[in-house]
Amino acid sequence: MHELAIAESLAEIAERHAAGRRVTRIEVHVGHLRQVVPAALEFAFELVAQGTALDGAELALVEVPVTGRCRSCGAESRPDGFPLTCRACGGWDFAVTAGDELRVESLDLETKEEIAHGR
Repeated sequence: MHELAIAESLAEIAERHAAGRRVTRIEVHVGHLRQVVPAALEFAFELVAQGTALDGAELALVEVPVTGRCRSCGAESRPDGFPLTCRACGGWDFAVTAGDELRVESLDLETKEEIAHGR
């Protein structure tokens, strides 16, 4: 289950950037080619977040579809499935431009005021 390793990495990144503040939400863009199972990642994230500044944080997963450009005809398209071929000309020389990413897009952190008021 590679989702556990991904969850650990997400937690590490979030904690590093939070600098001691509580994280309330993490938005992660996940490319379709990463083959991440959302429910498994959410479960793994809950496990690794327990007892940390991430405990109770919302994990917002945004799936990014596969998109690319055909090197033969220059068309941009979203393939229907595998193999990844151009939808315009059927060419095999297809360069993926989106859909293979896995990145933390944003973090929502508690503000100083929220910390002071115990929220």
